[in-house]
Amino acid sequence: MNQQYSLAALAAMLLSQPGLAADQSTNDDLMLEEVTVTAQRRAERLQDVPVAVTAFTAAEIEARGIASTRDVLPMTPNVTYDESFTVGNSFVSVRGVAQINNADSPVAIVVDGVPQNSQKQLRMELFDVERIEVLKGPQGALYGRNAIGGAINIVTREPSNEFDGWAQVGLSSGNSKSASGALSGPIVQDKVLFRLSGAYKDSDGNIENVFLREKVDFYESKDVRARFMILPTDSLTIDVRGSFSDIDGGAVMDASMNPALSGNANRQVLPRSDILGRSAREISDATVKLDWRTGIGTLTAITGYTDLTEDYYGDLDFCNPIDCPAGIFGLGPQADQRQILDVTLLSQEVRLASPDNQPLRWIVGGFYLSTERDLQTIANLLIPGIPGIPLISNGEENDNDAYSAFAQVDYDITDRTTIGVSLRYDRDEREQTNATIPSRPTRSKSFSDVQPRVVIDHKLNDDHLIYATYATGFRSGGFNGVGGRPFDAETLQNYEVGYKSTWWNDRLRLNAAVFRSRSEDYQFFYLDFDQGGAQVIDNLDKVEFTGAELEWQVQATRYWTLLGAVGLLDSDIKAFDQSLTVPVERGNRTPKTQKSTFSFGSQLEVPLGSLTGTIRVDYGRWGKKYWHPDNVDVRDPVNMLDLRVSIGNDRWTATAWGRNVLDEFYWQDFNAVEFGAPGVDIGSPSSPDTYGIELKYQF
Repeated sequence: MNQQYSLAALAAMLLSQPGLAADQSTNDDLMLEEVTVTAQRRAERLQDVPVAVTAFTAAEIEARGIASTRDVLPMTPNVTYDESFTVGNSFVSVRGVAQINNADSPVAIVVDGVPQNSQKQLRMELFDVERIEVLKGPQGALYGRNAIGGAINIVTREPSNEFDGWAQVGLSSGNSKSASGALSGPIVQDKVLFRLSGAYKDSDGNIENVFLREKVDFYESKDVRARFMILPTDSLTIDVRGSFSDIDGGAVMDASMNPALSGNANRQVLPRSDILGRSAREISDATVKLDWRTGIGTLTAITGYTDLTEDYYGDLDFCNPIDCPAGIFGLGPQADQRQILDVTLLSQEVRLASPDNQPLRWIVGGFYLSTERDLQTIANLLIPGIPGIPLISNGEENDNDAYSAFAQVDYDITDRTTIGVSLRYDRDEREQTNATIPSRPTRSKSFSDVQPRVVIDHKLNDDHLIYATYATGFRSGGFNGVGGRPFDAETLQNYEVGYKSTWWNDRLRLNAAVFRSRSEDYQFFYLDFDQGGAQVIDNLDKVEFTGAELEWQVQATRYWTLLGAVGLLDSDIKAFDQSLTVPVERGNRTPKTQKSTFSFGSQLEVPLGSLTGTIRVDYGRWGKKYWHPDNVDVRDPVNMLDLRVSIGNDRWTATAWGRNVLDEFYWQDFNAVEFGAPGVDIGSPSSPDTYGIELKYQF
């Protein structure tokens, strides 16, 4: 039987069960779950935080089947997320501030309080997670220079003082298999606790190369994490965390197409390369976090070390000798490409936070980051019968030392009104060395910025909060590849007004925000074949963003929950350097900007004796997306529908699910002829509809 119909039949069976109409709920049964977040480095109620935050609790993560970054970010208003080219590559955009190749992330990524300082760390498997918080708008005051667009705060489950755990296995489309689990308990009761967790995935893939007749998106991931909580005294907590991630999969699976055909930005085209691309990424992390509670406040010290490597190989012409007998882009033989990336990161943060239970609250601290980044880029002409002829052989060493100092003060003017003032200073010292030709001089440049933030919030009553914010953000500049020109740092000013409310005896949560942002030296990426296919980061002098967000959640009955979100975004290029080598016009939208996001979810729980059945529907609509500053190529709106049907109890749960059940095709990344190779457009295709089953057991 078709899997779509199987899911629908199971849903209909559950809906037909008795007991749904007669709702004998108590008031407590009907109240929404209270959500606590640490968005401002303190534990606070979501509804009391004067920041636009989308929070996913452990229950919501379970209900949605969130297992990776791609499952959570696209359902957040004014946030987009795409994956392409390698197993470590991702593109996130928050309120128009977009991730680009070879540059710092536009969002701060924090796991258990520890910054993830490479853009390659955002694409991750999410397992054994307690909470995910997505903060929108500049958060540089507390999260640093990469928080120009916002911050993503991921909190994994802590070790427990009682033995517990869980295990889950699954099968899905593409001959995919998965297994994950966790085990936690005390080593020394009340003093030393542990938690071990891991996840494994293996898939043959779902996207076919039409020339090789092989799947290009094959994927295997192995992730393990160990966490230890040491409690030597009532005032001291030592949190030691180590993790390892090993991913192998398809790469350079982009499809090439003839731009002379109309509608190329939306036309369905599959990969046809004669080389099956591969990539591998390994990340080793070790962190130590100390919290020492004293009379004046909590002193926190966080030390982090990361070693990250990524290696990919694939086709450079994105075609084959049969379909493209003239060779690379019609100019000669076939060609291949390879990059080898090695990044080492060492960070140290120290901060002191006052107690929470006083009208004047403050945080002061400092941060240091050392980055060593080595990159080799290799390309060869491929002529049958002879060894590859080198086209490109470049090596570069990039060193970065970043220093920060920050402070935040919150003062309760009255019982209902609070003003907060934050200030952060960031300085980045960057150095690039040509490793291929050591005789060439080393280039160095420094970037710095002061980032103030002021917010005032007022509680109209216990259920309604309004706030107004002025905040700034900073993303460091840097160097393009060997011999390329520097690009400038990006700064952003954001003005925002927000409203958070709870209605209907805590059964309805409604939050809204409107904002206007002004960006200077907005960073964007393109391929420049006037420079031999160089990957270039450049700047647009002035850009403005205007937008709004609305999120709601309703406990309609004891068994039925509704939730949704809307994000609207307009971007406007105000000024740019007339010497830019790419076409751009004033008034156009910024690259990779998506006009709107809409999501709607419905979750129905059905009592079935000693068991509970659950039907979950999540629908998302992503508005038009503008790929380049000329706004010629536009991705049409995309409709995404996910379904989950499960049955179980407190111990075990069986689930059937479908993702993208409408089988929508869209481009995750797109580079048009003006920005790519002569005579060819290049796009990274989306995954088709997929279906699977899971079985989870908790003990």
